[in-house]
Order: sequence, then C-alpha cells, then structure tokens
Amino acid sequence: MAHVKNGNIQKMDPEDPFLLVPDKMKSQMDLETALQDSAKALDLFLNNRFSDALDLLRPWFRKKTTMVEAITEMFYKQPADDLTEEEMHAELCYAEALLQKAALTFLDESMISFIKGGMKIRNSFLIYKECDVMSTMAKNQSDQMSTQTHFRSGVNMGIGSFNLYLSLLPSKVLRLLEWMGFSGDREVGLSQLREGAASNSLRSILSTLCLLMYHLYISVILGTGEANLEESDVLLDPYIEKFPNGALILFYQARIAVLKGNFEFAQKKFLECIAAQQEWRQIHHLCYWELMWSYSFQQDWLEAYQYADLLCKESKWSQAVYVFQKASILSMMPEEEVKKTGENVEQLFRQVESLRLRIAGKSIPTEKFAAKKAQRYSAATPVTLVIPAVEMIYVWNGFTIIGKRPELTESILVTIEKAEEQLKNDPNPSEYHVDNQCMVQMLKGLCLRHLGLLDQAQLCFTHVISSENRIKHDCYLVPYSMYELGLLYKQQGDLGKATTTIENAKLNYKGYSMESRLHFRIHAALNTMGTSVAKLPPHRTSA
Repeated sequence: MAHVKNGNIQKMDPEDPFLLVPDKMKSQMDLETALQDSAKALDLFLNNRFSDALDLLRPWFRKKTTMVEAITEMFYKQPADDLTEEEMHAELCYAEALLQKAALTFLDESMISFIKGGMKIRNSFLIYKECDVMSTMAKNQSDQMSTQTHFRSGVNMGIGSFNLYLSLLPSKVLRLLEWMGFSGDREVGLSQLREGAASNSLRSILSTLCLLMYHLYISVILGTGEANLEESDVLLDPYIEKFPNGALILFYQARIAVLKGNFEFAQKKFLECIAAQQEWRQIHHLCYWELMWSYSFQQDWLEAYQYADLLCKESKWSQAVYVFQKASILSMMPEEEVKKTGENVEQLFRQVESLRLRIAGKSIPTEKFAAKKAQRYSAATPVTLVIPAVEMIYVWNGFTIIGKRPELTESILVTIEKAEEQLKNDPNPSEYHVDNQCMVQMLKGLCLRHLGLLDQAQLCFTHVISSENRIKHDCYLVPYSMYELGLLYKQQGDLGKATTTIENAKLNYKGYSMESRLHFRIHAALNTMGTSVAKLPPHRTSA
C-alpha cells in the first residue's frame, strides 16, 4: 500500500512490484519518469487496485488554468514546431482530458452544457490533429524522441476513435461534421487504432479498449448485429495472460463469450468479474445487465429477473429501462412464480413514465419506447403486453446473438408461436390487436431467418409491411420489418434488391419509435453491401 506525504509517494510494501516511486529528492517530475509511473498506475488499475493507481498519480495532476491564461493561450498559442517534448505530451494529455470532460458535460440537462460539451469535443479533435502533425514531424527528424512511441500511440487512439465512431453517423450528419473540421473515415479509424493497440506503449490498452467497444457493443447495437470476434480475441489475449483477474479483462472476455453464444461460460466470467473487486460498482452493474440478457436469451426468466431487480435497486443509469425490463421479464413467467417474487407487474409498468430521464431536454429513445409500450397499463382497463421481453431482445439486436445457438432460436420460436396462437384465438381483441399480431410476425420472421427458413421468414416480414394501414400504435414495425427483409435478400445474395428495400425503409418512414437506431443499422448494412454477404445459415425451404 502507499500514501501521499509532502507531495511524494511513500512506498510502504517493499515487496510490491507496482509501486516503484519517483526519487524523493526530485523537485520536479521529468517526462521519462512520468511515463513510467503512468504505466505503473495503469498496471495497478488493470489489477483492480484503483485507489493505489489514484494515489500514485494524484500528486502530479494538471493544475487548473486561470481565465487569463486560457485567453492568453488562445491568442498567443506557441507554434507546434517550437514545443518541447514535455509540452507536446502535455498537449496530448489535454486533448484526452477535454474529451473526457465533454462526456461528463453531456450528463447535464441544459442546452448550454450541451453546447459547451460540443465545443470541448471540437477543441479536443483539433488538438489531436495538431499532435498528429507534431508526430509526423518528429518521425521525419533524424534524432527521434525517445518517447515518440508513447506520443504516437496517443495520437493513434485520438484520431482513430474520432474517425471510427463518427463514421457510424448517417452520411448527411457526417458531411456537416466534416464541413466543421471533423473526419469520419471507418478504415482510417480502424487502421489508427490497430496501430496504437500494437504499439506496446502506454496507451496501447486505450486503443485496444476502443476497438473492443466498437466490435463488441457499438457494431452490435447500432449495426447489423455482427461482431468481429476474431480480432477481439486477438486483441484481448495478451491482457488475459497479463491480467487474468482484472475486472475489465474478465468483463470483455465474458462479452466475447456472449456474442459467440457461449452463455454458460459468459455467466461464469461475469460472476468472476463481480467477485474480482468491490470498489468500482459500475462494473458490477454492467455485469448485471449482461447476465440479465444472457439468461433472457436462454429463457431462464427467473434468473434474468434477479439481475433486472439488482439493476433497479443499485444502478441509476436508466431506471425507466430497468423497471420496464423487470416487468417485461416477469410477464414471461408463470403466474405462481411471479407471486413468489412479491412483485406487482402492472404497478411496475405504470412507474416507467415517471422514471424517464432527459439529456439536454431530449428523451432517451429506448426509455421513450419503453414508456410508450407501458402506457397500455395506465388505462382504466389495462391491456397486457405480448411477449415484451422477447420484443426487447430484438430492440437490443439480440436475435443475431441467439442465432448462434439454433436450439435456443427454436425455443424462442416456440414461445413466439404460442403467442401467435393466443392472439389468433383471442375472443376480445383490443385496439392493439393488429399491432401485437404484426410484432409477433416480425419476431417469428427473425427466428426463421436465423434458422435458414428464408421463404417462411419472408412471408412474415411481408405480412407486417402489408398491414401498414391497420397498425395503430407500433409504427416502428413496418420500417424495421422492411430493413429485416432487406437483410434477408442480402442473405439470398440479391444485393440490388436488398439495397433498394433497405433504402426504402430509410426514406419512406418518419416519426416512429427508435427511428435513429434503425438509421444507424441501415447505415451499417448499406456500408457492407458491396463487401460481403451476411454469414448466416444456408437457405432451407422446409421446417
């Protein structure tokens, strides 16, 4: 263990391999020592020793800039080619800090804070571009900096993450951002981050984490659902060997297992991740979220409920979604099991609207979707939702994951067909009857498509599209079904028909729930049309 005394780190455990402290006689921290200590702090962090990492870095945190200094810097900025090594690294660190501060700024709900956050992001990107120029200049010099590798990897991470994540945006938005000085080239982003991840430098892990976040979350939720698991394995393997009990490493190891369909192994690793540390509770919440879904994919609703309940009790990220998810899972359970939990499903659904958050005055799309569905329970005579937990699996693009396990896909299909039969025989259909039927048909089509029964799947999607004029509430079903039909055509190898169908979903429908999420998926799907056909099961013509 260590503590801070008179501005110096005091080493208390001589056997500790991490806490190698700077010379007590030094009055200032030189760049080489700063980089070494940062690397040690990173090792501490990845070994779940978060407080020790903070103690090591705290004496050297950047001082706050005064208003006068900020204005002076704005008008009298030192030319990039005149900066010392220390000043170059300081610029890079400042760009990173600006980006992190911008992310925190967005948590405020005022428009002023939203604008400030946007300005910080732009300033961060401009500094990264300047650092890129500095790095190129240093690379061309005969006497390269001894710290160039660390500096270059920071540039890789910044330029790469900006390009990669901005490339996800629809082309209209991207063109506007490029006019403002940003760049959003997916291949440039991937190339920069891969270079940074392979650099064996201080920021290698940051580039690695950016790539893992993209492959394992962003491309799944906002893309077609396919993840680059091969590269993710290669990226993570060295860290599994070096930090076998690191919470972040265990978490991503488990996430890869989920996307491979190995839910049992994933559940084991998520539990190990929870047990690995107690200081960073947010990682526990991420594990609860993943465990809730992995058990939902297996239709183990009781276990899924346990983790949804923990999220409701412990996490503040999105109470509206958590409560809706818990109520949806309970809706899938037998009535006697629900009674044992002591929960009132109708009351839970009624709470959703009051729990919604707003960021910069705007609703969170998933919360808005959940609240709209939950409105059915606010009526004098509540109308029960039909297989809502299965519908939410689709909202989070989970059918692509379940599709890795045909036996689980078939099990979900049985649940969907039971709901189809109940709706067909409903003696007192509500105003939501057609909407419910179409929702069930879309989900059925997804299962059939992942099982390779493309002709039957096509009938399901076209049924929803042809019912457009009869759908009263869930208008999202038509454009989403059209998008899924386009992916089916892609699977059949008809890229022209696939492109036309998916573009129609984008251009001909507006104002429906989760519109922006579908536009992200459409953007990702269209970007892959010229490169590859989806890796899904071969086409079968009968059950």
